Amino acid sequence: MTDYFALLDEPRRPWLDPDALKAKFLALAAKVHPDRVNDATGGEKHAAHQRYTELNAAYQCLREAKERLRHLLELERGTKPDEVQKITSRTVDLFAEVSELCREADLFLAEKARVTSPLLKVQLFERGMALTDKLNAMLLKLNAQHDALTEQIRFLNMAWESAPPVGSSARGNVLPLSRLEDIYRDFSYLTRWQRQIQERSVQLSF
Repeated sequence: MTDYFALLDEPRRPWLDPDALKAKFLALAAKVHPDRVNDATGGEKHAAHQRYTELNAAYQCLREAKERLRHLLELERGTKPDEVQKITSRTVDLFAEVSELCREADLFLAEKARVTSPLLKVQLFERGMALTDKLNAMLLKLNAQHDALTEQIRFLNMAWESAPPVGSSARGNVLPLSRLEDIYRDFSYLTRWQRQIQERSVQLSF
């Protein structure tokens, strides 16, 4: 398994500064960008293209919290996180709220698609505006939860910074991997719900 942290010369840790990560990626990628190797041999061009592709894959993974945590868990455990769909107690209430709101939006959109009367369209417009406000409020709540999780992974950095080096048999015993997996699952649900709410907001705008 390719260690994307090592590829971008970053220490393994749950939280990375997004601006610093982007700057490091751009600096490394600039050296092997296809535009820089126009005069190289075929083999050199292929190697540069391969390196650029790997760097880009590493950056796309590490820049997203959910993907970064999944990759970190894979590296530390040697296996992918369990695919069993677990939900932590912190997200149970949000799950119910999001599900009900998405159902309400879907029913409204289906009703809107059937209406042809101008008068009814006006009434639907007002209801649609109210529903859009509810979706926006939910998105703010999800974003706040996302920010709270980000603070938690920032705090977890200390465990990785003080852990035995990579390859040490004692490393896995001191890292809070179960806690990290809980946060990874919460991120997975949150990003999915954010996308669902945003999709319905866009549909309501038409």
